[in-house]
Amino acid sequence: MSAAASLVEELAGLLQPVFHGSATAAAIVLLTVLVRLAVHPLSRAAARGQQARVRLAPRIAELRKRHARDPDRLRRAVLELHTEEKVSPLAGCLPSLAQAPAFLLTFHLFSGGRLGDHTLLAAPLGGRWTDALAHGGLFGPAGLVYLALFAIVAAVGTYTYRRGRRDLAAMPAAAVEGPGGAAVGGLTKVMPLLGYATLITVAVVPLAAALYVVTSTAWTAAERACLYRGKAAAPVTA
Repeated sequence: MSAAASLVEELAGLLQPVFHGSATAAAIVLLTVLVRLAVHPLSRAAARGQQARVRLAPRIAELRKRHARDPDRLRRAVLELHTEEKVSPLAGCLPSLAQAPAFLLTFHLFSGGRLGDHTLLAAPLGGRWTDALAHGGLFGPAGLVYLALFAIVAAVGTYTYRRGRRDLAAMPAAAVEGPGGAAVGGLTKVMPLLGYATLITVAVVPLAAALYVVTSTAWTAAERACLYRGKAAAPVTA
């Protein structure tokens, strides 16, 4: 924790001439970008895995029909197919898992301790939306900071939703259903809406962690737009 706090302070010191009192907030954004750059190879691997799963969907649909009465045999057959094609079912989770420690560090650093009193404009980085509402209200100086973050999340969520709907329409029916059948298909269809769940996260975590989440969510949307350019991709959250 001490090393992480020192890193944030060093980055804030470098950014101080440009961002002045909000230098620590800018350091969190920069730290988030550095983390996402570090896990970008995993995101590329996840993109390749997703495209491979779309390609394998018709074969998985055939296996599902062949072993409809034997779920255990179906699971083994699907696993064998993934192994044969060198496709990991968990590849899509790796980017989120890899950056989880950075998010947790940011959360704990600004929940208390020596960094909690730094601010983004008028909003303390260790504070929450409820604190902003209690000191100035929805349109107070701190409340406006949160409204700006909510607007960014809503814009990214809308983009993700529209792209997700478009990608689902372009995907083969077998890929939408997946090996788990209709239940998986239904879950896949509502996943574009999960981008809006980030609004809840931003509202309840410390502002520093909210900055991390907003930056990472925007990065994810831009990254997937580049990695899946011209290709259908099952929508995921940040």
